[in-house]
Amino acid sequence: MSEERRLEVLRAIVEDYVQTREPVGSRVLTERHGLGVSPATIRNDMAALEEAGYIAQPHTSAGRVPTDKGYRLFVDRLAEVRPLSVAQKRAIETFLSEAVDLDDVLARAGRLIAQLTGQVAVVQYPSLRLSGLRHLELVPLGDRRLLVVVITDTGRVEQRFLDAGHEPGVPADGLDLDEATLGELRARLNAAAAGKRLSQLAAAFARVVDSVEPALRPVVQGVADLIVETLGQESEERIVLSGTANLARAEMRFEQGLSPVLEALEEQVVLLGLLTEMAADGVAVRIGHENRLDGLAETSVVASGYGTDGDTVAILGSVGPTRMDYPGTIAAVRAVARYLSRVLPS
Repeated sequence: MSEERRLEVLRAIVEDYVQTREPVGSRVLTERHGLGVSPATIRNDMAALEEAGYIAQPHTSAGRVPTDKGYRLFVDRLAEVRPLSVAQKRAIETFLSEAVDLDDVLARAGRLIAQLTGQVAVVQYPSLRLSGLRHLELVPLGDRRLLVVVITDTGRVEQRFLDAGHEPGVPADGLDLDEATLGELRARLNAAAAGKRLSQLAAAFARVVDSVEPALRPVVQGVADLIVETLGQESEERIVLSGTANLARAEMRFEQGLSPVLEALEEQVVLLGLLTEMAADGVAVRIGHENRLDGLAETSVVASGYGTDGDTVAILGSVGPTRMDYPGTIAAVRAVARYLSRVLPS
C-alpha cells in the first residue's frame, strides 16, 4: 500500500471529522475525495491506519475517527497553515493598534483569537522577570516617602512605595529629597537601566549608588533594590481567558463532559507551565494526552510566544477539542502573536 495514499486517506478522515463531527466511512471518503482508488482499496488503507493506531472505530458506528496519534501525524506531516485573508490581517492589526494600554491590548488579543478560532483563548501577561526597565519615575509623597513607578519595555506599569526615612543608613534629619535631587537620581537610574534586562540591572545600579554623595546612597540603593525585586517577582504571573463560553456550544462535545476542561483552565499556574514548555520555538501544538493536565486530555492546545526585539516575554494560545481546525487555529495564533509583538511598546 502506498504510504502517500495512506496519508491522504488520513488527511481526508481528519478534515471530514473536524467538519461533520461524525465518524467517517469508506463510502463517504470515496464520494467526497478524489483519491483515485476503489472503495475496497480505501477500506484496506483504513484498516492499516487503524492497526497502526491512527484512527479508531467507535462502538456505535462503522465509521472511523482520528486518534491523538492520528492528529499528531496530521499536524506534523500533513497540515498546511492556511494563510489569513488580507481583510483578516488588516482587521487584526487595526483592532490591536487601537488599544489604549497593555490591559486593553491583551484583552483585545484574547478576543481576536477566540473569535477567529471559535475556541478558548489564553493570553499571558508579559513576565516582569523577562522585561526590561523602560522608564522609572520617583514621585515625592512627603515625609521622605517616595512612590516608585516602574514602566517596563512591554508596557507594564508597577507602583511601589519606599519610606526613605527608614532606609538603613539614612539619618532622620538632614536629607533633602527635593525635586531637583529626585530628578537627577531618576535620570541616572534610567540611563543606567537603558537596554538592560533584570539580570544586568543590579550591577548597573550599583555603579549609580557608588557615584552619588554618601548621604544619598542608602536611598538610591533602596530604590534600586525595590526595582530589582519588582521585576524579579513571580507571583504576579497571570493570564487572560477569552471565549470560555465557546466550550458550551453543541459542537464542542467532550466524552468526559465540560467540567474537567473548565477545572483545568482554572489551574492557571499549571496551565502557564504547559504553555511555557510549548512556546520555545515558534507555534507548538499539544494534542490530547500530550497535555499533562488530566482535564485537557480531550483538548488540543496551540501556543506561541510573543515579545519585543525578538525576545519572548509571554505566551498566547488557543484551547479547543482535539477535533479542531488545526491549520486555521495555527494561522490565527501565529498572526495574533506577530501583531501583538509589533504593537507592544519598544
